Amino acid sequence: MTLAIRRLGLRDYLPVWEAMRQFTAERTVETPDELWLVEHPPVFTLGQAGRPEHILADIGIPVLHTDRGGQVTYHGPGQAIVYLLLDLRRLRLKVHALVRGIESAVIGLLAAEGLVANRRSGAPGVYLGEHGAGAKIASLGLRIRNGCTYHGVSLNVRMDLAPFAAINPCGQPGLAVTQTSAHGIAFSPEAAGEALCAALAAFLARHEAGAASPERNLPS
Repeated sequence: MTLAIRRLGLRDYLPVWEAMRQFTAERTVETPDELWLVEHPPVFTLGQAGRPEHILADIGIPVLHTDRGGQVTYHGPGQAIVYLLLDLRRLRLKVHALVRGIESAVIGLLAAEGLVANRRSGAPGVYLGEHGAGAKIASLGLRIRNGCTYHGVSLNVRMDLAPFAAINPCGQPGLAVTQTSAHGIAFSPEAAGEALCAALAAFLARHEAGAASPERNLPS
């Protein structure tokens, strides 16, 4: 599998979103998949079905309506974001399996640093605790167009969490939000992003190897 990683640094949300849409619209069956590692200046984003009432206060941070799934979230410096620009048909990867794979990559990354986290039923993302009953530490939202994905996952690393108080994160009133630095993990946002890219690349490689396995392709 050919997988390119683009390290974009700190970039405004809107031009990166537009670039993702253009990349997806123009890609062909030969276009390699890519992971885009980025941080954004402060911005609230509302998903396709996002309800404005989940923005509780105007604190001077811009609000953008976007085309990913999910409700409202906050992006800001100190958060590691990885956008996944993937051809699901070529990978033979279903959306549900991709979501679980992304969540598992984050859970495994945190476990390697001694932090227990899990998924929560009916609420995409990663939450602290054995059963995912604790604070949210990573958010996930995707868009599928012509069998290809864009948008992705954000991991809170070392950021100002105060803006989350101005929204119902992911449409969940009272949802607690946390970050790796609050739990003794010495990651920089850059290091966390690199580790997350590596974990996602490993998941995709494992999936591709399994999809190509003769045992997986035997007729039933």
